[in-house]
Amino acid sequence: MQGHCFCGFIRYQAGGAPFHETNCHCSICRRTSGAPFVAWFTVRRADFTFLAGEPATFRSSDHGTRTFCPRCGTPVTFQSTHSPDEIDVTTCSLDEPERVPPRDHTQVATRLPWVELGDLPAFPGERPS
Repeated sequence: MQGHCFCGFIRYQAGGAPFHETNCHCSICRRTSGAPFVAWFTVRRADFTFLAGEPATFRSSDHGTRTFCPRCGTPVTFQSTHSPDEIDVTTCSLDEPERVPPRDHTQVATRLPWVELGDLPAFPGERPS
């Protein structure tokens, strides 16, 4: 699977089978995206590579680092020191986001009250192991 930021400066490839497909409702995802929640999927870190452009990075929490396009601001990835062999990728930055639909909602304890959840499972915090 390949994807890119809005302006096309950043291009990436995510190989392997995606997992942890989710809509995250945490306040950090909301604030960094300017959206009511963010759709993410995870791949093994070894299966992800940037093909073009150099993303900007910032530390969004004590364990999390995010990348985004330095030109257009599109959020691209999230990495946690809690899971160093994994990388989360913003689903809607994929060339074909319809290929990786969310399987659940996470962090719904902090979701906005006007966001109504549909038929997917919802978890107050992280997905149970």
